[in-house]
Amino acid sequence: MKQESTEMVTTNSPPKWRLIVNKLIKISVNMSLVIGAIYLFGMMSTIHGKELPEEYFINGYPSIIGLVDSEIFMGVIFVITLSIFVYALYLFWQLHEVAVHKSQQMSSAHTQIVFALSLCGLFIDKTWWVLAIIIAFARWDVIGNAISSIINNGVRGNKQ
Repeated sequence: MKQESTEMVTTNSPPKWRLIVNKLIKISVNMSLVIGAIYLFGMMSTIHGKELPEEYFINGYPSIIGLVDSEIFMGVIFVITLSIFVYALYLFWQLHEVAVHKSQQMSSAHTQIVFALSLCGLFIDKTWWVLAIIIAFARWDVIGNAISSIINNGVRGNKQ
């Protein structure tokens, strides 16, 4: 009869409640930073004073122009616009670094030259970036075999 081992597997992972509390703390800190940035950028703008003129109301109901005339709304718009620009710059950087990431993924010997050509493409001319893309995505083993085959055929005189 086999004896089953009753060894207890211990892991060093924190309990679930601690993970949930950490996640809630991160969310609350991020939300407070966003609200603080909205308030800060809102207070840096001055919108035509605080009194609401009668043209802000249509038949006694407020129109959208009153919302546009508030500092907090301008702060929200500024933070959203700034976030979109930062995200777009991040995506452009990821696109720019696609050659380096592909070269690292393939564990290529050309990783450093691909990185250098990517930087040259960023600061000098885009032609260098295109060259880095070609180097990163090329199958150098296939290219090497084809060149060796061409040289062998030329030396031996085989014609196809």
